[in-house]
Amino acid sequence: MLSKATISLIHLNLIQGVGLKTAQVLRDVFGSAERALRATADELRKIDGLSPAMCELLIQKPVLYPIERELELINKYGCQVLTLYDDAYPQLLKEIDSPPLVLYIKGELTSEDALSIALVGSRNAKDYGRKVSYRLSYQLAQRGLTVISGLAKGIDTSAHRGALEAGGRTIAVMGNGLSVIYPASNRDLVKKIEASGALVSEFPLGVKPKPGNFPRRNRIISGLTLGTVVVEASNRSGALITARLAGEQGREVFAVPGEIFSELSAGTHRLINNGAKLINNVDDLLNELPQHALSQLQSFTPAASRSDIKIGSSQASSVEKHSSKIVSPQPTAEAQQPVQSAPPPDLTPDEKTIFDAIETPSSHIDTIVRTTQLPINQVSSLLLMLELKGIIQQLPGKQFAKVS
Repeated sequence: MLSKATISLIHLNLIQGVGLKTAQVLRDVFGSAERALRATADELRKIDGLSPAMCELLIQKPVLYPIERELELINKYGCQVLTLYDDAYPQLLKEIDSPPLVLYIKGELTSEDALSIALVGSRNAKDYGRKVSYRLSYQLAQRGLTVISGLAKGIDTSAHRGALEAGGRTIAVMGNGLSVIYPASNRDLVKKIEASGALVSEFPLGVKPKPGNFPRRNRIISGLTLGTVVVEASNRSGALITARLAGEQGREVFAVPGEIFSELSAGTHRLINNGAKLINNVDDLLNELPQHALSQLQSFTPAASRSDIKIGSSQASSVEKHSSKIVSPQPTAEAQQPVQSAPPPDLTPDEKTIFDAIETPSSHIDTIVRTTQLPINQVSSLLLMLELKGIIQQLPGKQFAKVS
């Protein structure tokens, strides 16, 4: 049950044009948001620091929709609400310049989420970027770090999936209200994130996704974390906004190098040139974390040896299970062979159909299509997912082999 103080802050947050600074001024003057909402026009006009236009807003109170409807939606969708003044509000987020006054949450935030890393990048990511994002996220989750991203297609989606497949926690920061799932294609992923982490938004429940919402939410992605990793980003990518905000917030900024001829590498390479830490492997990232974080993560670190992500000077194309080694486009005979890996994760029925259709030592994609009688675009998508899960490997000539 929400307290009167929380309901009043939600109401204040619904008033169009009222931001954090105004809310803090009102609380300082009146002692609470509840009292501020009852303030008379004369009382408001006497406050130093409030412009005439802001005073009129507070007098008229133009809201997105009535507080009663917002409370109904909070109850309907089972949301938790945290305000900036609650003890449970994430401490790292409190430290940024403009933390959200109100956070809506589906799922659960825990104290362990203070040990977190953001992975962000292009919505139009290539296979290379999706593989790297998935594998980095998988490894970070294995080591006890929460992975935070924005639920967008491409890099974000792969990051969330990697953490979930590793049995770890992941948080999706939304650019819309939590009554809306965007993109709709991530509906099933949203359910898994809610069960093994949290969906978070500063926007009232019914707010639709709008272009202006996403740069604003990026400060929350970086603000919740110890550092931000950018994987594949053009010079116009919103991921660069997240990286810039992370730097302004005093957090670490990392970038994964990519293909030198790809537009999606231009932004990440520019970050590296400007001082972002280049990531060749997950240990490069872990070694840059604060000592207190490393101490807390020691018990999570797997016994496996160092995991390299090696980037060739041209297109990288193959990811190995757990080691995440990305080899160059002309792999050696040794590199083409399936490598030792852990048992495969649970597969969907369609994934199992594809997996069973791959013969030893390898099968061509056309053979898999004929065997399964599935459309080639569906087969290609399922093969990619099996690659991301690390249980098959693509060989030259559209051949696919199981990783034994």
